[in-house]
Amino acid sequence: MLQQTTAATVKPYFVNFLVRWSDVKDLAAAPLDDVLHAWQGLGYYARARNLHKCANIIAADYEGDFSKSESDLLTLPGIGPYTAAAIAAIAFGQKATPVDGNIERVMARLNAISEPLPKSKPKLKKLAVRFTPDERAGDYAQALMDIGATICTPKSPNCNICPLIELCRAVAVGQAENLPRREAKKPKPTRRGTAFWLVNSQSEILLRRRPENGLLGGMIEVPSSSWLEGESAGAIANEEAPILTDWEALPGIVRHTFTHFHLELVVVVGRCSTQEKTMGIWCGATEFDQYALPTVMKKIVAHAQKYTKKHTH
Repeated sequence: MLQQTTAATVKPYFVNFLVRWSDVKDLAAAPLDDVLHAWQGLGYYARARNLHKCANIIAADYEGDFSKSESDLLTLPGIGPYTAAAIAAIAFGQKATPVDGNIERVMARLNAISEPLPKSKPKLKKLAVRFTPDERAGDYAQALMDIGATICTPKSPNCNICPLIELCRAVAVGQAENLPRREAKKPKPTRRGTAFWLVNSQSEILLRRRPENGLLGGMIEVPSSSWLEGESAGAIANEEAPILTDWEALPGIVRHTFTHFHLELVVVVGRCSTQEKTMGIWCGATEFDQYALPTVMKKIVAHAQKYTKKHTH
C-alpha cells in the first residue's frame, strides 16, 4: 500500500484490510472484486491484484507462511527488489537493503553524488548496500527512511539536527539542498478517446471488465475506445463501440491525469433493447457503488449522469 502512496492516506486502508482479512489465507479466499473495492482511493490497482495473487500463492504453495529469503520473495507477484529487501530485512532480520526515495536522497547527500536521478540509482543502491550492517539491517533501513522522511527532506533539510551531519559531504560543500539532482521531466502527452454510455430499455448502463494486463487491468469500466495521442477528441471510434447504434456526443470532455499522460474523453450515448447481445455487465443507474470503479470511470459516470438524467430515470 505504501508504494506510491503516503502513510497518512494508507493508515485507514491498512486497518480496514487487517480487520476484514486478518491473515494471508483470509485474503486469498476473498473475491478479487472485494479486494479491489476495499482498495478504492489508493490508485495503482495492479498492486491490489498482485496482493491478491500473492496471497493465493502463499496460501496454496507455502502453507500460509512467507519465505524469509529475499530471492524467494522476488518470485512472488507484485514483489520487486525494494519490497523483497524490505520484507527480508524488516520482517525477518535478514541482511538485505531496501532502497526507497528517502534512502536515495540520504545516500546522494551523504556522498555528494551529483549525477542526476534516475541514472544515479544503481550507484546510490551500491552505497546503501555498502553501509548495511550484518546485524539489524531492518533497523538500519528504517532509520535511514525516517531520517529521509523527517530530517533530510527534499526541500529545506534540517541538517542541524541530523545525526549524520559530520559524515555528510553535501553539507561540507554547501550542496545539501541541491541534491539529489533530477533530469528534467518530459511534458506529459495527452491521449484522447471515446467512452460509450450504452443504456438499455430497463435504464441499465453497460459496464465491462478491462483485460488483466495493462493500465487499470481487471477493473470494471465504462466501455471506451483505445486511448491514443494525436487523435481528434470528437472522433467516434465506431469500430470499437460495443454495438452498432446511433451514438450521440454529450457536451464537454472528461479529463483525467495518469502518471505518464493526460487523458481526454468524449462521452457518447447510445440506446439499445434489453435483448440485444452485448459482452459485459448491465448496471442499474443507482448501482455503480457496487463495483470497484477506478477514478476516471467515476468521472465518466458523473459526467454522463449529469447530462442524461432524462434517459436514466
